[in-house]
Amino acid sequence: MSKECQNIAHSVNKFFLCIIRIEMKILILEDDKLFNETLEDFLEEEGFEVAFALDPYSALDLAYEDKFDLYLFDVNLPYESGFSLLKKLRDFGDMTPTIFLTSRNDKYSIKEGFDMGADDYMKKPIDLDELLLRIRAVLRRKYRSDKILLGEYTLDVVAKRLYRNKELLKVTSKTIELLLLLSNAKGEVVRISQIEEQLWHSNEEVSLGAIRVYVTTLKKYFPNIENIRGVGYRLTI
Repeated sequence: MSKECQNIAHSVNKFFLCIIRIEMKILILEDDKLFNETLEDFLEEEGFEVAFALDPYSALDLAYEDKFDLYLFDVNLPYESGFSLLKKLRDFGDMTPTIFLTSRNDKYSIKEGFDMGADDYMKKPIDLDELLLRIRAVLRRKYRSDKILLGEYTLDVVAKRLYRNKELLKVTSKTIELLLLLSNAKGEVVRISQIEEQLWHSNEEVSLGAIRVYVTTLKKYFPNIENIRGVGYRLTI
């Protein structure tokens, strides 16, 4: 690799590292309180903003109340497994990158974790330095794929902007979030309840009228958005 290419690669890596260290929010779900606190202290020292939960129900509440850039989930938990929780979140359209941290080391469990939508899987005991490397790798992949091509349109996921070719379109951030939800569904119906959960925090008032406005706006650019009366919406590309 030439020195120029090395400098470019270094600058790009430094840019991603800067983003990861300053702006990223992580939700930790771990029922071992001591290990939970160890993870929290370590990640906060690395510049992350951290929230934590000791059980799946609390984690679910936090995921609905706020938006996170990464989930770190244990698997063996009280009430239900981390696998079950992630499936529930994915069914609601939450595509937040997720790393499982677990003592399970059989191939079936590893397969099940990835089938539920995990991005990575680490076996306990966890080496914290390795965990940090894996977190950075998952977040870099997220930011390298932060633009989604939808025909002649480009959806910038991070900046929450929509472009037609290179023209910036005047679209609100919640309309962008709805478009992302529809595109992630890959032609499947997105239920109204899923849209409400994704677009509004629990302390915000949900507006069905606003959803209709967002859909009307999107139909100007994506006339193939289909209204499934009383159920939800579907986007086919």
